[in-house]
Amino acid sequence: MRFNIEPSYAHGTPFKTGILLINLGTPEAPTAAALRRYLREFLSDPRVVEIPRPLWWLILNLFVLPTRPRQSAQRYAQIWISDGSPLKVHTERQARMLRGYLGERIKVPLAVEYAMRYGQPSIAATLARLRQQGCDRILVLPLYPQYAASSTATALDAVGAAFARMRNQPALRSVRHFHDHPGYIGALAQNINDYWVRHGRPDQLVMSFHGVPRYTLDRGDPYHCECHKTARLLAAALHLTPQQHLVTFQSRFGRAEWLKPYTAEVLKDLGKQKLGRVDVVCPGFVSDCLETLEEIALEGKTIFLNAGGKDYHYIPCLNERDDWIHALTDIVAKNLLGWVGGEAPAEELERSRERALALGAKS
Repeated sequence: MRFNIEPSYAHGTPFKTGILLINLGTPEAPTAAALRRYLREFLSDPRVVEIPRPLWWLILNLFVLPTRPRQSAQRYAQIWISDGSPLKVHTERQARMLRGYLGERIKVPLAVEYAMRYGQPSIAATLARLRQQGCDRILVLPLYPQYAASSTATALDAVGAAFARMRNQPALRSVRHFHDHPGYIGALAQNINDYWVRHGRPDQLVMSFHGVPRYTLDRGDPYHCECHKTARLLAAALHLTPQQHLVTFQSRFGRAEWLKPYTAEVLKDLGKQKLGRVDVVCPGFVSDCLETLEEIALEGKTIFLNAGGKDYHYIPCLNERDDWIHALTDIVAKNLLGWVGGEAPAEELERSRERALALGAKS
């Protein structure tokens, strides 16, 4: 069947507005088998790896998938918690908190769900669940502060693919980015200040963003510029001089040139300078995950200390901070303008149901 079966509907039932949070994704378990499934889906995305498909198919299946899953599983095992993947746990909690905060602010029926671009819960299945809940309007919010084709755009691609299977499509809006949203910047700054109140201030603050290949900037991707704007606004909020902070990029994959400077190389250089203390924060992630907890908190510390550095601190992501969820609520509320506040009263819905039944509707 080309189109999915539509959920049942009873005339006179009020429609809801749905909010869908989307994060990158995570394997189901820290095992080689689970990582193989996850990496196959992730690395098969043409927005993630822009190499001609026949060539990349050979590289992926003959070189990457036979070896990388076992290595990645060992890394995930170091950060896995009792409730599961940190990324999934934090995203689920953020969705639950957002549901409560929106309920206090907007007195109309709302449904808040989360999905993963790769892995579970899938975007298609979660959109279907929102439709089952009676949502005829859906706001999609990828949890990437800075827009990139390999993150935001591919999430919206998956939403579009799910919509292509719907006969009765709901109205759709999406949030492109929030890299310069005052609430987001304010929450980042307060998170760092709170950490410094407890642990003192560093000699150098490193703002590490997820890396992407250098050619994406040349081809028009705004990610690099948006990362630097976030860093500039955050440094201003913290009253830092240019000498007190650095912007770097992590998670390089493959041999191609990626956005520079590379976080690992900068940490090594700072260690060689015998710097007393370095703090690293990751303003491109709203939830702690493999890239922050293992690559930065553990691996980054080893690189810095082994190179001669004295003291290394990783500052956690926003996760379930109250000020961050308030900012997220503000972002959602702004993007719901015109969709909420004009709902039909109960008596009008009842008259609509009566008219439909008179015309032969079954319910």
